[in-house]
Amino acid sequence: MSSSKTKSTHAELDNILNFVDSSKGLRAKIHETGKVQIRQDLDGKVFSFNTQEVSEVLHRADSEGKPFIQVNFKNGTKVLLTETLVGFKPLETLGLDMSRIPKVVTTPDLLSVYEAIEESMGADNGLDHEVEILKKVYTAIVSGGEKVGFDLSFERAWLNRLLASKFKASA
Repeated sequence: MSSSKTKSTHAELDNILNFVDSSKGLRAKIHETGKVQIRQDLDGKVFSFNTQEVSEVLHRADSEGKPFIQVNFKNGTKVLLTETLVGFKPLETLGLDMSRIPKVVTTPDLLSVYEAIEESMGADNGLDHEVEILKKVYTAIVSGGEKVGFDLSFERAWLNRLLASKFKASA
């Protein structure tokens, strides 16, 4: 039984690697330990997973007919591999209306949200409520990315530094 399980794991991995190889903006590296790393050219972020964690790979197409694959993991998480990015679900965050943010996000979305936070913090009319919502959106994306296998410790620290600089400036 374990040999058929190994074969299906290899088939799923082949599906992922073939898709990444044919993509324009993703690069894959496989380690002897069974760990796979997929690097996004756009921002250099690396998505990592263990081959044994994959439960299934589904080939899909978006509304414009562009192909992508959905990788489902045994722990229930999912990622979408597109031509250039790895998409994932933001983590549900207390006090954040999840229906107001996209169902699937990517690591470059963090930069957009970060810039919006900076802009709101710099506004003269003190948009504190907006900053709080944007912080929650940012945290939901970071946490969702970390949950699926991105190392986003730098981005997590980014927000903490930005908030610390605001308090120093207003003191």
